[in-house]
Amino acid sequence: MTTPSASATSALAGPAAAEDDAPTPGRAPSGRRRRTTLTRASALGLGVAMLWFSLLVLIPLLAVLVQASSGGWAAYADALTSPQTVAALELTVGHAVLVTLVDVVMGTAIAWVLVRDSFVGKRALEVVIDVPFALPTIVAGLVLLSLYGAGSPLGLQWANTQHAVTLAFLFVTLPFVVRTVQPVLMEIEPEVEEAAASLGAGRFTVFRLVILPSLVPAITSGAALAFARAISEYGSLVLLSGNLPYSTEVASVRILSFVEGDQLTAAAAVASVLLLVALVVIVGLEIVSRRVARHG
Repeated sequence: MTTPSASATSALAGPAAAEDDAPTPGRAPSGRRRRTTLTRASALGLGVAMLWFSLLVLIPLLAVLVQASSGGWAAYADALTSPQTVAALELTVGHAVLVTLVDVVMGTAIAWVLVRDSFVGKRALEVVIDVPFALPTIVAGLVLLSLYGAGSPLGLQWANTQHAVTLAFLFVTLPFVVRTVQPVLMEIEPEVEEAAASLGAGRFTVFRLVILPSLVPAITSGAALAFARAISEYGSLVLLSGNLPYSTEVASVRILSFVEGDQLTAAAAVASVLLLVALVVIVGLEIVSRRVARHG
């Protein structure tokens, strides 16, 4: 295992010398991965897991795609090119991206404070951060409406505006980055930073070259979860945004409108777009995470 000082030195001084060509677990001496053979118990466990995953995820997703294509490409295109649908998708994806960027910055900062600092009320803050996980989304909408609706005690009457969409997204996605970054920060040994500082690195350099590469996978995972949660949000918006077409109507509300109008193909078409967007963002963040971690 690399010592803390060696890690800091390699991060600040460049690539380390090549290691001995000794065989490592899971790899053949030539550098190729060895083939592993599953035991009967492992194969049974894998089969049960894949069956359960298929029943809960793969088959329902496939059903949505089949339903979306049941009316042909013409019906699919008509559902997605409707001005009201386009407006809902643009609002949803645009605000989800904005909120995810805010979550990355603020979530990482909050996680840093919770791990590195001690202050009065720290345990209370730890509990409050998890409230969006436990609170029903319709209750979250009621809470936000009482603060930002008519007669707001804060003087901010943002109900039935696009600010309401941003607030709702921020409320339900805040914990994701905090809770993915926090455990990684707790595992980073202070000796690594001390060794880097002893080599003359400033605080920003230590953060950029020593800490950030370790945090990037956790940050991107939290960002992917936050984005996926945001584009699927519905409950907290029902009371706060007003669901106004071309203004505050998000994609999930648009899907519900199609379902209530017995337009299942159109609803599945919009759902398939949200699925595609979520997959693209998740894969993109995973690629960024691997590249940054590799260069770090």
